[in-house]
Amino acid sequence: MGLFDRIKQAFTGEDPALTHQTKSSEEEKIIFEKYDKGVEKTRKTFSQKMNDLFAGFREVDEDFFDDLEETLIMSDVGFDMTLALSDAVREAIQRKGITQGEEVKQTVIEELIRIYDKGEEGKVVLQENEEGPTVYLFVGVNGVGKTTTIAKMAYRYASQGKKVLLAAGDTFRAGAVEQLMKWGERLDVPVVIGKENGDPSAVVYDAMKKAQTEGYDYLLIDTAGRLQNKVNLMNELEKMNRVIKREIPAAPHETLLVLDATTGQNALVQAKEFHKTVDLTGLVLTKLDGTAKGGVIFAIRYELDLPVKLIGLGEAMDDLQIFSAENFIYQLVRSVVEVKD
Repeated sequence: MGLFDRIKQAFTGEDPALTHQTKSSEEEKIIFEKYDKGVEKTRKTFSQKMNDLFAGFREVDEDFFDDLEETLIMSDVGFDMTLALSDAVREAIQRKGITQGEEVKQTVIEELIRIYDKGEEGKVVLQENEEGPTVYLFVGVNGVGKTTTIAKMAYRYASQGKKVLLAAGDTFRAGAVEQLMKWGERLDVPVVIGKENGDPSAVVYDAMKKAQTEGYDYLLIDTAGRLQNKVNLMNELEKMNRVIKREIPAAPHETLLVLDATTGQNALVQAKEFHKTVDLTGLVLTKLDGTAKGGVIFAIRYELDLPVKLIGLGEAMDDLQIFSAENFIYQLVRSVVEVKD
């Protein structure tokens, strides 16, 4: 069953929280409520713009498609995604002979979901190492919430009874090391640090040795938050990766780029630039609850062959969630149109 069919089931089911199973668990309901609250600002903006567009709907003509494209771009869906969606809607309307406003609105939502889906199935998963420490490397510019994301990941695994180790690989910014150490103290999770302005790879080496010899389940590595000097960044990360792979050839099991959702299309620009420089496996989108620019998820999905793996839906430690496109899109469009049989 594809993404559209699952979302359609959610709309037509007795309980909107029933997305995968006939009987939802308490945990699923909590996650559903977090998405509901976390997507609220984006949903309100998207719904208002879409409803405003169709409030003045008269007919499907070039003026309508101009207005549709403007609405999508203003909703941070992205230029390329907007053009693709506009073309898909145009083709679907012609094929089905649609003329009524509600039918056109539903077609827009259906095509939005289909383009996002790319015909793929399955949930987002974080790669794990079953034979030793799982190593996650976090990259991203300063101020996006990278260190807080690492802390929330540490909390997530520590709460599951896992043994977690942090590595302060951003040795060039004293504030980054201090911040990670404070989180470590708060969570009762050890942090490996090095000399100020020292070699980040030395910190990684010490952390890898400690993680292996002392039986840690997870090693979460912070890195320097800069993009301006791509050569230095690339060299630094390549050296880190060599150190990691000498100890565990399949590691890092995830290299995650942390982005601030409140920056909208600037997050997409950062993702493109990092993707040119770093071998990323996925994205973390923070502060989604604090912005109306969550539509950037569609732009990222369309323009980059990278999955959003985690999203920040609030400030609480358990508000960092595995990304569910199904939950996100359902919450985004539910105030616009109900998908019907």
